[in-house]
Amino acid sequence: MLILGIESSCDDTSIALIDASARGFKILAEKTASQIEVHKKYGGVVPEIAGRCHAEQILPLIEKVMKPFDSAQGKPDIIAVTSGPGLITGLMVGVEAAKTLSYLWNIPVVAVNHIDGHIHSVEIQNSKKQKTNNIKYPCLAGRQAISNIQYPALALIASGGHTELIYIKKENHYKKIGTTLDDAAGECFDKVAKLLGFDYPGGPKISKFAETGNPQAIKFPRPMLDKNNFDFSFAGLKTSALYWLSDNSPKTYHLKPKTLTDFCASFEQAIIDVLVGKTLKAAGKYQPKTIIMGGGVAANKKLRETLKEQTNTLIPNSLFLIPQFAYAMDNAAMIAVAGYYHAIKKDFTPWQKLKADPEWEITR
Repeated sequence: MLILGIESSCDDTSIALIDASARGFKILAEKTASQIEVHKKYGGVVPEIAGRCHAEQILPLIEKVMKPFDSAQGKPDIIAVTSGPGLITGLMVGVEAAKTLSYLWNIPVVAVNHIDGHIHSVEIQNSKKQKTNNIKYPCLAGRQAISNIQYPALALIASGGHTELIYIKKENHYKKIGTTLDDAAGECFDKVAKLLGFDYPGGPKISKFAETGNPQAIKFPRPMLDKNNFDFSFAGLKTSALYWLSDNSPKTYHLKPKTLTDFCASFEQAIIDVLVGKTLKAAGKYQPKTIIMGGGVAANKKLRETLKEQTNTLIPNSLFLIPQFAYAMDNAAMIAVAGYYHAIKKDFTPWQKLKADPEWEITR
């Protein structure tokens, strides 16, 4: 089954074509156009500009991904598109492209929840370049994904727009058990990075400086860590960081090198403690066979290492899965993989009824 994945929920326009089966998934081609340089001067994503960039990029990217297959296959079997949640300006572009292609090619389309895509991003594994034996595209590099999620599972999805804990009883059956009450973890990283004068996206820069800092140097709060629920809150941590900067570096927030690394390390550690603590608390209650971490914040090296180590120590019978760095970010391959599980159940949406829903909740 050839699936064309389309992702345009935020500031990355991404297209991927995968060969999907019960044996696994092979990424045949993928292209992503980043808008970081466009939004950098604004300090964050501007929805109107993002939508315009998606509209400019999406058709050329689809043509590039599909061009090598035109003579052999002509068209995919399925289209999988992110229909929500996300920025309405971006979602509409992806959805309209999927509707048009579904009509022109006369093939079914699957509406995929963006969070569902991040959950299945852990199934994508890079492999060396190899020839494909069962399809006529020997010139392409293969990336193989093997399905190894064991259910029930627990997923921590942390990104610039989302921080959620999701209990997955079985495939496509989700229960959101925790969410952020205000800022998402990635948003908190980026907003504090902006205070420090870092370009957007600033979260990775905080993590880079944190590598040589003392994570115990500044006693930042761990919001809601001791609350008897699985919800998150990062607005208070952001405010605490602002007050500390105001008290210790008034007006400019320019810190001496040692102070900067200690600040970044302490701030990063506070977020990690909350994310890991809440996840382990939820795992203790639900006893999942698999613990998943996905989303852009999952690219944070210390978070990956900490959650993996503590999961292996405290919940040794659970499988810990995390995406490769490239697939922690928004990408169309994860949308295509998630779409496969809907396609095999004939969970299609007629193109006439396909809609962009920026508030789409994953629970069902």
